[in-house]
Amino acid sequence: MRALLVPIVSCVFVSLAYVAVAAVPAQGARVRVSSTMTTVHVVEHALTDTVIHAGKSNDALGDQLVFGNPVYDRANRRRVASDQGHCVRTVVGKSWECFWTVILAGGQITVEGPYDDAGDSVLAITGGTGLYNGARGEMGLHARNARGTEYDFVYRLNAAG
Repeated sequence: MRALLVPIVSCVFVSLAYVAVAAVPAQGARVRVSSTMTTVHVVEHALTDTVIHAGKSNDALGDQLVFGNPVYDRANRRRVASDQGHCVRTVVGKSWECFWTVILAGGQITVEGPYDDAGDSVLAITGGTGLYNGARGEMGLHARNARGTEYDFVYRLNAAG
């Protein structure tokens, strides 16, 4: 019985430590921790978004969207991070396939998935570095205004990594 107790206690401790540590580096980002998930809510300011056209059309399959933007706390008052990434137009007039990294104090989180022109999107968290090493889960993306200049990024990280 004692031989089984040590691995079980170790797994519980590691899981709880991951949840506690993962909440630390956002510094100003809204962080909510439960026994199964850590939520980090930040706001991206889309200041550098640049579209590189693949053809003569203003919206064509293969267009590239590239960016490196500042990221603010949930209240949208204080800069807490930055992001950088790229998207490729996959469905003209409808959606992009994107990959980007948010760079927080203590580590980075990467996401990949569709960014829809209209409505909210959900992207997969594909990994992380530093305190976010082994991160998994999903990120919800929501446009805060019709101009597309500010976006809510809500990272829902699974505590088990």
